[in-house]
Amino acid sequence: MAKNPSIDKTRNIGIIAHIDAGKTTTTERILYYTGVSQKIGEVQDGKAGKDWMDQEQERGITITSAATTCFWREHRINIIDTPGHVDFTIEVERSLRVLDGVVAVFCAVGRVQPQSETVWRQAERYGVPRVAFINKMDRQGADYLKCVAEIRERLLARPVLLQIPIGQEDKFEGLVDLLEMKALFYSKDPRQPHVSEEGPIPESLVEEARQARKDLIELLADVDDSLVDDFVNGVEVDALRLRNILRAGTIANKCVPVLLGSAFKNKGVQPLLDAVVDYLPSPKEVKPIVGLNPKGVEEIRVPSIDAPLSALVFKLWNDTYAGHLAFLRIYSGKMKTGDTVYNSQKGSKERIGRLLKMHANKREEIKEAEAGDIIAAVGLKNSTTGDTLCDESQPVTLENMVIPEPVIHTALFVRNKDDMDKLANALAKLTAEDPSLRARTDGESGETILSGMGELHLEIITERLKRDFKLQVDRGEPQVAYRETITRRVEVEGRHIRQSGGHGQYAVVQLVAEPLPPGSGIVYETAVVGGTVPKEYHNSVGEGIGAACARGGVRCGFPVTDLKVTLVDGSYHEVDSSEMAFSIAGSLGLQEALKKGSSVILEPIMEVEIVTPEDYLGEVMRDISSRRGQIVSQDSQGKIQVVKGEVPLAQMFGYSTELRGRTQGRAVFTMQFGKYQVLPEGLAQELINERERQKEARSGLKQVRH
Repeated sequence: MAKNPSIDKTRNIGIIAHIDAGKTTTTERILYYTGVSQKIGEVQDGKAGKDWMDQEQERGITITSAATTCFWREHRINIIDTPGHVDFTIEVERSLRVLDGVVAVFCAVGRVQPQSETVWRQAERYGVPRVAFINKMDRQGADYLKCVAEIRERLLARPVLLQIPIGQEDKFEGLVDLLEMKALFYSKDPRQPHVSEEGPIPESLVEEARQARKDLIELLADVDDSLVDDFVNGVEVDALRLRNILRAGTIANKCVPVLLGSAFKNKGVQPLLDAVVDYLPSPKEVKPIVGLNPKGVEEIRVPSIDAPLSALVFKLWNDTYAGHLAFLRIYSGKMKTGDTVYNSQKGSKERIGRLLKMHANKREEIKEAEAGDIIAAVGLKNSTTGDTLCDESQPVTLENMVIPEPVIHTALFVRNKDDMDKLANALAKLTAEDPSLRARTDGESGETILSGMGELHLEIITERLKRDFKLQVDRGEPQVAYRETITRRVEVEGRHIRQSGGHGQYAVVQLVAEPLPPGSGIVYETAVVGGTVPKEYHNSVGEGIGAACARGGVRCGFPVTDLKVTLVDGSYHEVDSSEMAFSIAGSLGLQEALKKGSSVILEPIMEVEIVTPEDYLGEVMRDISSRRGQIVSQDSQGKIQVVKGEVPLAQMFGYSTELRGRTQGRAVFTMQFGKYQVLPEGLAQELINERERQKEARSGLKQVRH
């Protein structure tokens, strides 16, 4: 087995899925069959080697995207096993950003579920080729054909089924390979999970297999025109040709090979590894990475060791033993221990202390890494998630990642005042690791506010503060992350004129503010004619506007979003004007725009999917309506009903317990952020009044203490 295969024999893949589809179990089996681990770890027993954090083993879920390297058929496979829970979507996002291919795991019973759609769309956004693995074929209710249909209908993909099962549910004992037209039978002895043997297709399945192969060729004829005549004339097509067409179609995102198995029962994992090698691309077969040079001109970096260095920092981690780790994907060039590299975002140099190949929390020290590698570096002091490392003589900045905005926050309290500095340091490390996590100090109350993607996200972080950083910390009630915006176009003036003895301060800006569609964020532009506001002050005005938006609006102090502000005119003084004066004028102008622009409060709306027995359908739908929710769709799957709705986050706290009570524990739900929407005025006024009461209570408490 070649331990240093060429870049052509490298596969950088991720494993993505809905929660509990079996991603981590599948990864464990891959590590076992490739010889990385000598025994099989089980998620159910809390012994999965990839889930190495305490919380992961206790909860049976993956929280961080763990990285490992293994070998199969003389190919090196770098694997990242990502979380399925929507609260940790940033882990999926940053993994997909640096991967060349993906194995999407589906449950044969649950089929395409909400988070399946989310991670699929993320892979679609980055153009990552996919192979599908329909897992849990041994479970009661397993239906691979319905799963294939949902992949086609709900994910708008072209699934190409490469296998059919031998036996159903608890009688699932093997697979028919439709390319080679042979059967694969698995050992029933749990002491020999790796044993399988080939044989002829069972007679009862021969006709079904022939029809399935015919369907496979018909689908591939849409991918490669050369198959059309052979298909029409009934010409036999050999497996090698089909495999080559399938590979080209997969890499071009024209089709998705579909394989079957039961990772827990050790069935179908080796053919899945073969599919990774056969159908997913090497770093040379994906589009070369494109970045911008210092002049703003696009520059292509080809995946070659002879090209200038370009690498992306996609994750930070504070390791107990190795210290501060930066996970890197090297796109071009090479990197050695002791090298000095250039961080193009920060404009600073960094020295590579050590380079490590990672297996979950275990590590192997290496001296050199090159294009196509995914490794961890020790010694980077200033680099953060999304930064580009490159040659200083040929700098380039690669496209950054999409970081979702937090939708929920809570206050943190330390029991010992002496721990305040420790808390600040711990949160600085955690927010560096997880860009979807935010921490700040409330200006009025002095409280530490932690913001994240969901209740579980905040719960996990609080537990890490206790376990990893040994802090006695309590968490307040979760709070909704409201926003504020304007509803109409306004023209305003921001004036900051002060005169005091020596140099004064002088800045006047004329601004036009107008609302933008949901999700647009803050846009700042300049349209100054002539020199009424010199160019050197334009950025300062924008900085003042941005700072004012972050500090909060005029109605309730929530951050401002979905707003475009254009600097159109103003005036300055040759002596008294300064960057600070124009920044303050921009901030004052923004406040005036919010007052005149009929500002409103926005609330986060969650996309909710509930899977319930039909006996409880009416109860579930009435409950959604009582939470100010709207039913978007209802789908029947036998005696199971799937309800999709949109519900304000403020109405969803504690919903898990409520749903269990209403359905005797038989219904489940998933929830993810959908959009921001205007909060009804009556509720907005209640929210404002409540905030005022809290403010007065804090003020009274301060006076008592004084």
